[in-house]
Amino acid sequence: MMRIILFLLTNLSVIFVFGIVLNLINIDKNNIQALMIISCLFGFCGSLVSLILSKRISLKTVNGKIIKTPHNKTEEWLTDTIVNQAKKVNIKTPQISIYSSLDINAFATGTHRNSSLIAISSGLLKNMTKDEAEAVIAHEISHISNGDMITMTMLQGVINTFVIFISKFFSQFISKIITNNNDENENHNNNQIIYNIITIILEIIFGVIATIITMWYSRYREYHADANSAKLVGYKKMITALKKLKTNCEPYEENILKTFYINGKTKGLNYLFLSHPPLNLRIKALISKKF
Repeated sequence: MMRIILFLLTNLSVIFVFGIVLNLINIDKNNIQALMIISCLFGFCGSLVSLILSKRISLKTVNGKIIKTPHNKTEEWLTDTIVNQAKKVNIKTPQISIYSSLDINAFATGTHRNSSLIAISSGLLKNMTKDEAEAVIAHEISHISNGDMITMTMLQGVINTFVIFISKFFSQFISKIITNNNDENENHNNNQIIYNIITIILEIIFGVIATIITMWYSRYREYHADANSAKLVGYKKMITALKKLKTNCEPYEENILKTFYINGKTKGLNYLFLSHPPLNLRIKALISKKF
């Protein structure tokens, strides 16, 4: 529920800023070409900024520290494992971070394949065997190798563009129909008010639908990351790692970070807004080698 509330507030903020920009640059709402260009700029701006700042934001949120030189056997093993896996998939070795957390979790982020970060929780290193940890790391390496971060950013940008454009387009059309019978002066004032109200409603409706689509694709990519990890380290290791995660408790971290995680649990309609599939489905997919 918190994720949905934050999403709605974000969309309302975008609408507000979007309206201010339209007024400042004096773009006619009837100018379809100009509206499409502005929608595209707004649609991609947020996604690209989030991608560029993803490493900094995620590290700050979990208070993670970059490992430049290993200081103990655990850090040496972790560094060697990531270096070896990166070589196997032909990518530059990601930056490596360990952060303090009771969670058994890890996440990958970064702008592209050769500028990435893998963060590992202390809980994972403490509670997982080396084989299990190796499989989780391979899952994150697969995300990086597949270019999932930039793919999700581009998808989100395209969807955001259409959400903004379609909402503005239909708002203009509907508001004209509603105010068609009023006199000219009253019509202009009412049209603007109704236009703004309808825009807010449509932005929210289309935005929720867009989020469902984006999260569906995210879940789809998780299956592929699992499969690629299994091919990299072995199906047995990956299935065992997922079973260990399944027995783990609900993540303790902030909601904003749960979308990065390999782990994910949900109930009911919340499934539509989850970035990761339920672990039992991921295990079944690996056993059947569906992906």
